[in-house]
Amino acid sequence: MPKKFSRIQILKTVTLVALAIIAVRLFAIQIIEHDAWVAKANEQHTLLETITAKRGEIYMMDGSEPTPVVMNQTVYQVIIDPAVTKKDEIKQVLETYAKDYITANLDDIYNIEGLRYYVVAKNIPYSIATKIAEAEVSSVWLKKGNQRVYPEGEMGSTLLGFVNADGIGQYGVEGSLNKLLSGTDGLLKTISDVNNVALSIGTDNIKIPAEDGKDVVLSVDRGLEKGIEEIAATHIENTAATNAAVLVMNPNTGEVIAMTSLPNYDPANYGQVKDASAYINQVTEVPYEPASIFKNFTFSAAINEEKMTADTTYFNTPYTEVDGNKIWNAEQRATLNNQTLTMKQALYWSLNVGSIQALKFLGDNPDEITATGRERLYHYYYDKFRLGQATGIELIEAEGFIWDPHAEIYGLNAAYANMTFGQNLSATMIQTATAFSAVVNGGYWRTPTIVKGTLENNEIIPIDSEKVEDKILSDETSATMRDMLINNRNYKVRSGIDKPGYAIGGKSGTAQVVVNGAYDDTMSNLVGSYIGFVGSEGELPEYVIMVKMWGEGQALSGGEAQNLFDSLSNYVIKYLKIKPVL
Repeated sequence: MPKKFSRIQILKTVTLVALAIIAVRLFAIQIIEHDAWVAKANEQHTLLETITAKRGEIYMMDGSEPTPVVMNQTVYQVIIDPAVTKKDEIKQVLETYAKDYITANLDDIYNIEGLRYYVVAKNIPYSIATKIAEAEVSSVWLKKGNQRVYPEGEMGSTLLGFVNADGIGQYGVEGSLNKLLSGTDGLLKTISDVNNVALSIGTDNIKIPAEDGKDVVLSVDRGLEKGIEEIAATHIENTAATNAAVLVMNPNTGEVIAMTSLPNYDPANYGQVKDASAYINQVTEVPYEPASIFKNFTFSAAINEEKMTADTTYFNTPYTEVDGNKIWNAEQRATLNNQTLTMKQALYWSLNVGSIQALKFLGDNPDEITATGRERLYHYYYDKFRLGQATGIELIEAEGFIWDPHAEIYGLNAAYANMTFGQNLSATMIQTATAFSAVVNGGYWRTPTIVKGTLENNEIIPIDSEKVEDKILSDETSATMRDMLINNRNYKVRSGIDKPGYAIGGKSGTAQVVVNGAYDDTMSNLVGSYIGFVGSEGELPEYVIMVKMWGEGQALSGGEAQNLFDSLSNYVIKYLKIKPVL
């Protein structure tokens, strides 16, 4: 008969087998899988937290002293451990105290298996953060951070830019100098309790301090910036323009002391703009056709190459024909047509036939455009004046376009003829103003700059960077061009707009706009520009001012831009206390 086992024997056998299984499993856990289980335990009780670096502040100059225009205020994030925190409890606290700051859907968060850390609210002020802390919800903690504050409101917004919700600088100085301003985040690794509160125990604790970002000082004068924006806004209201951009720089150092694109926006509420184009800095980021302003560069090239002087004459006709295209003078006056004029008169009246004549002189043939003329003009435009390429200013820059003198296109001579008066090419305002500075400052091209340095212990420390100073024109060429540009504004002196004792010169530009791939010959889309300099009579110019005015579907002339320049030049003279020579 089969042997029968008693219940006690069966129970003993089952118990022994169970103990054996447990023993084997314990051996596996303690010996074989030891490292893996230690890692899991550490994962449950180790707090890894980023120590956020404080973002550097931004300053403008107020006379000789830096003054903050972008600051930080302390704000908090609410972080929860969904595995421990009760959803209904934290939901009630957040909706009671921080409804406007919630950044996450709690229902979605609690459906994520294994999630132990999540930011559910951001940018909470101290007063609200205190109330959340007093609610004492389990496994909820507050992390201190910084939020940007713009005490000057919209002023300089397209220059300054903003910081997005992720703490990353966008556009303007905030974007171009984001790395310098951001600093480097630190790290905290330590043992935590069940509520993820750091404990001061453990040999593996790590604390890498954050390295705060640098405070940056701009060369921009805060008061001048504010005044210029107000003047430009008034001119927009009184014309068909919807937009304007202004640049003021010192041609002898390359320092920018004012830069604006209007209309502005509120960087503290950057998401409320209707179109992202509002963020664009028109001075550095948008290449365009500056039109007759470029005659300054064409004339400078021909004079510097000793191919002509201000008194060199040519026969002015209403138009000239190049590659089968009739290129007309924009200014049609009977007294100027079919007359012998000087190049000084050609610049005064902004005659396109005159600037094309300068290109012919450059090519050693007064009757036609030659390859040599194209090569020389390109050499000056691109190599010397550095037009169509980034200047190196500490901002986001676009480049532009200058035709190669040997480009394989139909009508290359016609393209170059148009380039002599600033069409069929593109350049930014900062490129144009920097090149113009070389025309009037004695012939030196200097890298423009908008950063004076970093602020450390109330001392401005210059930033090491490569700056170019290149002598591209002779003293004589620069002096000749200054005289011609001052002559352009003689009638402004007679009318009392330009005051005696000052040297003020300039040149306007009215550009046709390309619509659907071709120039709008109806002249219903025009961009008006003006560039000029101001200073004491008999001295090198102290400041260069460039103005651009435009509006979609609007015809803005260089004359309207010149009216804005007139207001700005007088304001700059008064604000900066430039002394007249009497």
